[in-house]
Amino acid sequence: MPLDAYGVLSGTLHRHFRDRPDAQGRWFHVNLEVDAPAGRYRCAVDVDSAQSATGVQWKVLTLAPSVLEPVPALAPGYHDLSPSRGSGALDHLRHPALVDRPGCLFARRPPDWLRRFLDRLNPPRPWVSGSHLDAAAALEPLLVPGRPVLVFGEPFDQGLGIHNIHRNQGDPYGSRWWAENAVWQDGATLTRRPDGWYDVFLNKFSSQADRTDDDGHPA
Repeated sequence: MPLDAYGVLSGTLHRHFRDRPDAQGRWFHVNLEVDAPAGRYRCAVDVDSAQSATGVQWKVLTLAPSVLEPVPALAPGYHDLSPSRGSGALDHLRHPALVDRPGCLFARRPPDWLRRFLDRLNPPRPWVSGSHLDAAAALEPLLVPGRPVLVFGEPFDQGLGIHNIHRNQGDPYGSRWWAENAVWQDGATLTRRPDGWYDVFLNKFSSQADRTDDDGHPA
């Protein structure tokens, strides 16, 4: 069963701030304030997990706008996206621009010389593991006030905001998020650089599987 709603917010970054640490067990977020025609949205990017001793995992990419079409051409504001290939929706495990190693797959491990050549031609994109502070430090250099931003996730039920800005599939059976697993509904934070390319921050919980079936459940 997918999220109740899924889409992308296009706007301009006003500022960002971290949650204040407390002793109440609340999860830690980096919060973006994004200006759009309807007003100022709060976008809560998850950089913490209460379910894992490892914490979160993330990666930072730089992508051309052409690989994100049709989203870069959308007008400022929030837009619902169909959770399907080609709609502009993101899937960490299926979108060609986001997968760990785009390109050829081998039935057997290739020779070392070929692997080194492929690494130079098509570098791997491994996930980084660390604490919530490490994840926040990786995200924050992308958050330049005044930059155009694209934030993928689920809109708030009330008020202007986006949450579930993280992978939304692969949660294990028995977890409270199992029912929300689905493909083509992953969250991400993108900011547009002066050269027109996008800096992309992807984040996931370490408990989430890196292979999923057509329903988004661990394969």
